[in-house]
Amino acid sequence: MPMTPRQMVKLLQRNGFARITQNGSHLKLFNKITQKTVIVPLHNKDLGIGLEQSILKQAGLK
Repeated sequence: MPMTPRQMVKLLQRNGFARITQNGSHLKLFNKITQKTVIVPLHNKDLGIGLEQSILKQAGLK
C-alpha cells in the first residue's frame, strides 16, 4: 500500500533524519550519522510506488 508524504517523513525522522529546509512543496531531510540527504515531495496524493522505493533506497532503508 503506498505511503502518504506525511507517513514517509515520519518514517525517515524515526530513522535519524531531521528537517533541513523546505522549498515550496519539497522537504529536504538530512541524517547526520549516515551523511545522507533525501528530498520528499509534500503533495496531497500518495507517493507513487517507484518514488517511494527510490526515497527509501536513497535513505539507505532498503
